[in-house]
Amino acid sequence: MKRRTRRAALAAALTAVVLSIAFARSTPAAADARTGAARFPDVTLTTHEGKDVTFSDLVKGRIVAVNVVYTNCQYACPIETSRLARMQQLLGDRMGREVFFLSISIDPEHDTPAVLKAYAAKFNAGPGWIFLTGRTADIDLLTRKLGLWSDPAGTQDGHRPMLLVGNEATGQWMRTSALDNPAYTARIISDWLTSWKAARPGKRYTEAPTTLTRGDGEYLFRSLCAGCHTVGRGDAIGPDLARAFVTHDRAWIAEYVLQPDIVRGRKDPIATALAARYREVRMPNLSLTPGEVDAIVRHVESLRSPRQLSSGG
Repeated sequence: MKRRTRRAALAAALTAVVLSIAFARSTPAAADARTGAARFPDVTLTTHEGKDVTFSDLVKGRIVAVNVVYTNCQYACPIETSRLARMQQLLGDRMGREVFFLSISIDPEHDTPAVLKAYAAKFNAGPGWIFLTGRTADIDLLTRKLGLWSDPAGTQDGHRPMLLVGNEATGQWMRTSALDNPAYTARIISDWLTSWKAARPGKRYTEAPTTLTRGDGEYLFRSLCAGCHTVGRGDAIGPDLARAFVTHDRAWIAEYVLQPDIVRGRKDPIATALAARYREVRMPNLSLTPGEVDAIVRHVESLRSPRQLSSGG
């Protein structure tokens, strides 16, 4: 599938608008509408273990983080999944007890339960992390209702990297970037979504707000870059940026961050070498603006020590 990633809205500090969801007093009609299939499409899906389940049963009474992926994806999906893998570590024994991750394949013809099981093992998915496949029509309906659907013609990946997180029991919901810093998203789940267990039911998941982008370089770096790169601490999923800024020209780095797919497409030798060396996750096009790229570059430059400035080490 030829698809292009567009940068989804990034998670920022929880605003009063978001917090109001937790305190909202719902009407009797809204409270009645909270239960089961009245709130979620009651479609049947198949887990990576081969078990048939209804989506409404998967979320009922649970704290969930829901995203869409497909196993052949070479752009945002591996990054999204690695973010969830790190969140799984941070949440510890809450996984499978209080918190569940639901990763829904948007390529069900290829992503059979066996394929998803192998993909789950690749990212060390443990208890509470469920990969799902099913009928194309059902998945299309579900992702549309959840606000996770994107027009494949407008994206290289076939979807925007979004994450729906919420507590079905209390009615707290928000959408955020699936590429955000996993420590931040885990904090939302562990502190915000579990702190209102006695709260009155909130709004429907369809009314979940999307957190907005904060345009400073530090936030953009922590949200989009820190999961794959370090500055001066060695290679991670991607190269150490302290060395990269010595090895490569600043203008080239800025262009590559802005439009990596285009730079690779013209067979740029540096981009080709990077793709060969870091095969696990290919740098996605995040639809950043030139101003946002400049903010990220300036932030990385501010983190480099004098020794790194001169030697790249």
